[in-house]
Amino acid sequence: MSRLPDLLAAVTDGRDPGPFALVRREGADHLDLFTGTLRVADRLADIPLPATGAGPHTLALVPYRQVTERGFACVDDGTPLECLVVDAAERIGTARALAALPADPLVATDAAFDSTDEEYAATVARVLAEEIGRGEGANFVIHRTLTARAQGTPLRAALTALRRLLTRERGAYWTFLVHTGTRTLVGASPERHVSVDDGLVMMNPISGTFRHTGTTADRAALLRFLHDPKEVEELYMVLDEELKMMARVAEHGGQVVGPYLKEMAHLTHTEYLLAGRSSRDVREVLRETMFAPTVTGSPMENACRVIARHERTGRGHYAGVLALLGRDDAGRQTLDAPILIRTAEFAPTGEVRVKVGATLVRHSTPAGEVAETHAKAAGVLAALGLGPDAPAAGPDPAVRLADDPEVRATLAARNEPLARFWLDQRPPGSTVLPGLAGRRALIVDAEDTFTAMLAHQLTALGLTVEVRPWQQPGPLDPHDLVVVGPGPGDPGGDEPKTAALRTLLTGLLTAGRPTLAVCLGHQVLAGLLGLPLHRRASPYQGVQRRIRLFGTSRRVGFYSTFTALADTDRLPTRYGPVEVARDDTDGAVHALRGPGFAGVQFHPESVLSPDGLAVLADLLAHLLARPERTLATHHPTDRAATERG
Repeated sequence: MSRLPDLLAAVTDGRDPGPFALVRREGADHLDLFTGTLRVADRLADIPLPATGAGPHTLALVPYRQVTERGFACVDDGTPLECLVVDAAERIGTARALAALPADPLVATDAAFDSTDEEYAATVARVLAEEIGRGEGANFVIHRTLTARAQGTPLRAALTALRRLLTRERGAYWTFLVHTGTRTLVGASPERHVSVDDGLVMMNPISGTFRHTGTTADRAALLRFLHDPKEVEELYMVLDEELKMMARVAEHGGQVVGPYLKEMAHLTHTEYLLAGRSSRDVREVLRETMFAPTVTGSPMENACRVIARHERTGRGHYAGVLALLGRDDAGRQTLDAPILIRTAEFAPTGEVRVKVGATLVRHSTPAGEVAETHAKAAGVLAALGLGPDAPAAGPDPAVRLADDPEVRATLAARNEPLARFWLDQRPPGSTVLPGLAGRRALIVDAEDTFTAMLAHQLTALGLTVEVRPWQQPGPLDPHDLVVVGPGPGDPGGDEPKTAALRTLLTGLLTAGRPTLAVCLGHQVLAGLLGLPLHRRASPYQGVQRRIRLFGTSRRVGFYSTFTALADTDRLPTRYGPVEVARDDTDGAVHALRGPGFAGVQFHPESVLSPDGLAVLADLLAHLLARPERTLATHHPTDRAATERG
């Protein structure tokens, strides 16, 4: 017998029915009703997941503040990690659920943002100038909160809002209501953050928002949107950022599938899917993928610092996830976790909070991002039925723009400039280079997990790879190659990370160890070689270029604000003669190589570098080909100098 009527009767009578959740997942013709007991956990590892028993076990409301588990910064608002431990699960047909849910009209009053438009615009301007303009990252998401007051009983209003989403929204990954007793969340999230089923991990980077109203979307306008370079670049950037996450949790990295259109009632998004195999505990997968770059920025660790510097309030659940953990019939762990966006929180006092964020990139303007937050907030309120001018139902579900031949061709063309390494299946051993099997590489991570993608490429070429944070000391002797990796920051500054990289590289060059430096590492290396460092007037964030690299044309991707400059192709240094690959127009140094060392300004591991694997193969041949550079002949006094890194 269904428990839904008793639950709804309790709400109608003004009683709290206890913790419960109603969830419709993408493609399902039913809702799942979960009831049980509520627990609070300190860490994701503490989320209850019994060792036996098939089915859903726990629905966790993961707040944004859990990023502190990874040592990342945040404005800590104390929002708890609440877990609905499922005692009973029931499937309810959609039609039956709609007949039972309340259909009261919803009215919201006193709607206002927590910051004025002028204040938010000033924040945007500061982030563009002080963060993106100074090399702190490629993009950042800054949120603001719209508050309103819903008339009527809050939980009944939330159930009515859920009914409206079920009838008027489409294309959502999850449409849901979760009630804990202290809060009720209602939303229709378009975006899967991460899922695990039978060991297959999937992620879903989404970027780009095409707005439409009425019953038919404008095909010509959609095609213009799909050709917009800004929208294309933003999707590539979040694709790169989520590939970094996938590379951390999947044994062989991730494979890119798509792109696709995500068609909703009043919005259409562009998206990719990522897939990879993992044997990790699903709670560890969840931890290593906190949180999506589409709601934080990149690189992730520094994005959290930037958010903490510029957001004046905590995020609550915004940018966090709902996470349903369980086991399949064979006892294997399962996970399904949508991102908590397009979500409203109904408080017992009747206050409704809708958090929205704008993605700030090098092309952004303060006025444009202010308008973006207004549009997103209005869209959420309208979808929930809380807006006074809620638009009519969206396009006919039977008319799919994604089926249009020109739309399909335009989407397919987006993959033409991308790296096949991440788009194609890679049979084990298919890219191993002769002489590299068994060689060992250490990657020093300077706070950009592009290093995880770089590790997979080096592994694919035959190396055994270890990744080590820049601040963690350790021996270098076991390694044939040291890679000083990318990261945010000013390469000419004196902050601890830059100083440590400078000391590390000095020791490596002095000892003659084979060394490869990437992006920030390359900039620090160039400075040690006497080249001047320059901050670009327009950051190279997510920029793909065809360059001349030591006599060969290569197409590669850049994520940088700074560059070294040179007016010659040959440079005498205390470490030997250095070849310089530079831009003929402005002298920007794309790469350099000397006896036993090399540096590249671009990211060979990026999905924007179709020639990246070939570049790495050439550089490894240069660095590791000579027998005198192997471990057996390393200078015995170099250990102390290099361990400081």
